[in-house]
Amino acid sequence: MKLLELYAKMKKDISFIEKELERSIDVDHPMLREASLHLLKAGGKRIRPVFVLLGAKFGTYDLAKIKHVAVPLELIHMASLVHDDVIDDANTRRGQLTVRSKWDNRIAMYTGDYIFAKALSIVTRLPDPAIHQVMSKALVEMSIGEMEQIRFFFHAEQGVRDYLLRIKRKTALLLAVSCQLGAMAAGAPERVATRLYNFGYYAGMAFQIRDDLLDICGTEKEIGKPPGSDIKQGNITIPVIFALRNPELRPYLLKELARIEACDGQTDVRGFLDIIRGSNGIAEAERMASTYIDKAIRVLEGLPDIQAKKDLVSFAHFVGNRSY
Repeated sequence: MKLLELYAKMKKDISFIEKELERSIDVDHPMLREASLHLLKAGGKRIRPVFVLLGAKFGTYDLAKIKHVAVPLELIHMASLVHDDVIDDANTRRGQLTVRSKWDNRIAMYTGDYIFAKALSIVTRLPDPAIHQVMSKALVEMSIGEMEQIRFFFHAEQGVRDYLLRIKRKTALLLAVSCQLGAMAAGAPERVATRLYNFGYYAGMAFQIRDDLLDICGTEKEIGKPPGSDIKQGNITIPVIFALRNPELRPYLLKELARIEACDGQTDVRGFLDIIRGSNGIAEAERMASTYIDKAIRVLEGLPDIQAKKDLVSFAHFVGNRSY
């Protein structure tokens, strides 16, 4: 099943969540409302709410209750993007101006803070403290992941383990808890929620690896921002880590990294990207992403054979092969 077909099947519920997202960020302050809506209207795949909805299918599916998890998780993701764009000096995202570019860094930071606060206020409408604990812990880990990314900027000696731990915190964890919290909010058995967490974790790891590959191999039209954004910021991703292991390429890559850092990323990186594209780093990163997808699909085998399980498998295949 193609991704669009899956979204079409869930159109009514996704539209409901979309309306709830817009309602959740309504505020009397005109600039805060405009900045928040600008971010929301920029779109996105809404993978986190979709994972919540699919996870909830393994329990008692009640959208009026589940929305108190689906909406906060997407808000947390949105808020993290606003803050990321400030750190990265990013002017575009998803082909649209970022909040920091349309307004300024101060407005962007307070907009992100506001959206984070709204997320936490919404989830408290569910009386289950276990749900609050899972979401709070995820926020803490995400913050650590962001700090670790900054710590490793332009650090050529970092290893695969450093990278994997970082993307677990930055990306995979929120997808994992989306699946888990959907199940928890629907009252699914704990063993089911745990398997769904593991699915989301493996799919999330693959998602970020594919994202990092697209930043090197994709086009601006495909990814909504100029390719090479990661390396301009000093973010050394897994294809680069693998390429640096090549003794023939390593001296040149180290020289290029030093040049890019000296220019604070304000330089042409096409030559650097060409080298990475021609290295074995691309194939090795693709194999790693495929391994995570295989693990994600295998972990679903112990779950009930309902349609949601098939839909999660379809989603995993999309993540593994996505080009946008």
